[in-house]
Amino acid sequence: MYDGKVFVSAGATETAGDDGALPVGSYHQRGDLVWAEFSGGQVRHGSMAGVCDGDGVIRFAYCQVLTDGVVVSGNCVSRPQRLPDGRIRLHEEWTRHTPRSSSGSSLVDEAAAAPAPRQEVRS
Repeated sequence: MYDGKVFVSAGATETAGDDGALPVGSYHQRGDLVWAEFSGGQVRHGSMAGVCDGDGVIRFAYCQVLTDGVVVSGNCVSRPQRLPDGRIRLHEEWTRHTPRSSSGSSLVDEAAAAPAPRQEVRS
């Protein structure tokens, strides 16, 4: 369900960089194991690892290094929703453990696929 998909934060201004860029994550899946690497915006590098149930709900832990050098870790539950165009939206409920404990929710959308290159037809 998630292998090879790319997800981007949906309107998460708190993680946007000075240029407005948002974190982008590349997801992988083998059986119920799901993991991802992400970067962009205020995230220099991040990773997550967890498990996915039969309904596509992912339970995972994450760690990220921000552009200011702060290391952030926590855990999250992501619940999928199919958008009208077929992409997946993840509704995330997260808890941050460091550097300040907090919790919240966010949305992460599957990136739209790039259009296939047009091939010239010659007759």
